[in-house]
Amino acid sequence: MTTEVENMVRKILEDMNSGNTTTTVSSSTSQSGSANQSGFGNVTVKDYPIAQKHPEWVKTSTGKTFKDITLENVMNGSIQPQDVRITADILKAQGDIAKSAGRPAITNNFSRASELTTVPDERVLEIYNMLRPYRATKQDLMDIAQELESKYDAKVTANFIREAADNYEKRKKLKGDN
Repeated sequence: MTTEVENMVRKILEDMNSGNTTTTVSSSTSQSGSANQSGFGNVTVKDYPIAQKHPEWVKTSTGKTFKDITLENVMNGSIQPQDVRITADILKAQGDIAKSAGRPAITNNFSRASELTTVPDERVLEIYNMLRPYRATKQDLMDIAQELESKYDAKVTANFIREAADNYEKRKKLKGDN
């Protein structure tokens, strides 16, 4: 039973690292340049899936390796929730793979995700709630974009928020429009 659960946890982690997403974003929020973003060199589709081809790259934000994450370690308390947080580098590597596969929307998703690893969880949830229709004024959203850019160096995400503010204004989805 323990081996089955451990294999299931490993499979979930592999799936999490595979980056299967289909959200699309306009090109105005895309990254500029053609260089790879991760610290792993020239990452391309040949490196996919990362967990299988380069398990040594997979480290959590606390430095745990893929091999450290076992059911036994979870059960004995050696693995805590913060030990399974993904890093910006591995998200950037996933973005590099998407970019080399000609998937710019997925590349942008991974770029935003990698930027958001530095933003506290509570703040991410606050921003998420502010992005719901009728929750924020255009200025509120512009202030969030400025904060993300200046405080967290999250330029791609800041541009995404600015684009959302413009679209909400056009579609009458800002606070007070309802």
